[in-house]
Amino acid sequence: MTRVVETVRLSGGAVRRGALAWVNPGRLFLLVPVVVSLGFLIAPLVALLVRALGIGDVVRYARDPFFLDALRLTLLTSLATVGLALLFGTPVAWILARWTFPGRRLIEVAVGLPIVLPPIVVGVALLMLFGRMGLLGRYLDPFGIQIPFTTLAVVIAQLFTATPFYIRTALEGFASVPANLEEAALVDGCSQLQAFRSVTLPLALPALVSGLTLCWAKAVSEFGATLLFAGNFRGRTQTLSLAIWTAMEVDLWEAVAIAAMLLLVSLLIFLLVERLPRARQLS
Repeated sequence: MTRVVETVRLSGGAVRRGALAWVNPGRLFLLVPVVVSLGFLIAPLVALLVRALGIGDVVRYARDPFFLDALRLTLLTSLATVGLALLFGTPVAWILARWTFPGRRLIEVAVGLPIVLPPIVVGVALLMLFGRMGLLGRYLDPFGIQIPFTTLAVVIAQLFTATPFYIRTALEGFASVPANLEEAALVDGCSQLQAFRSVTLPLALPALVSGLTLCWAKAVSEFGATLLFAGNFRGRTQTLSLAIWTAMEVDLWEAVAIAAMLLLVSLLIFLLVERLPRARQLS
């Protein structure tokens, strides 16, 4: 303590606060929960990758028709989900960002609620709507239209759980664009559509891409709602997440290999999402 005081005296008190922070034992004690938290979050992922690298014939699992069927269906349904989210979610995000009207807050709650709903609740709710005796399904069944346990059911489950991630991120992107820029474009003779295309969309584009990436990641990883509403039928409703669950009962190492592949894809998605805001700031 005497040495610290002497240092302050000799330098006229100009000692950086960051240099003294590590001298304080109380602050050093904070490293304990930090290390425990990081270890808890990182150790399982490291264990998964280490065990996956220890598998002698990973290529064989990557070429397995069981894996390829699940991969094909996952890509097909998740990309369809992203396209539909972009088509229907963008107007919702723009309206919520620009319009003020009665019930706006209620719509915001409805948009965000699926994010916090347990997936199993989502699956039950979708069955109560589209099942043979559901509110809507009872009218579709006489025409031979059955949605549950089909590929369409996979897309619907993904849409319900993943679209809110896009809408909320896109809403923040549109809200960050100053309204006076759009008004200036209108004064210069642009139509509403032209102002949106030339002013709003370019400025909000990084947020839209980030939202679509999050939406796609959620669609790829969806499990609970898909299992209950669409079932687990290979080639028809079995996505990669369901394939891992199935493989756990048959071949543990195939489940480990598929899970490691999904982990790497998720890591790439996270890095992409993290990079977009920084690229926007640099531009």
